[in-house]
Amino acid sequence: MPECQNCGSFVTEDYVRVFTPNEHSAPRVCPNCEDKIRDGADVREARSTRQN
Repeated sequence: MPECQNCGSFVTEDYVRVFTPNEHSAPRVCPNCEDKIRDGADVREARSTRQN
């Protein structure tokens, strides 16, 4: 099963297919990551805490 490279959380195959480049099998960051977020094609530090 794919895991987030940042926090180690489980992510679905659909999430990997949509949010990672074709040559990668795991995302660099996922919705469970509190310290980083996707910013276009890059990953950056979160500017504020996430609201759940």
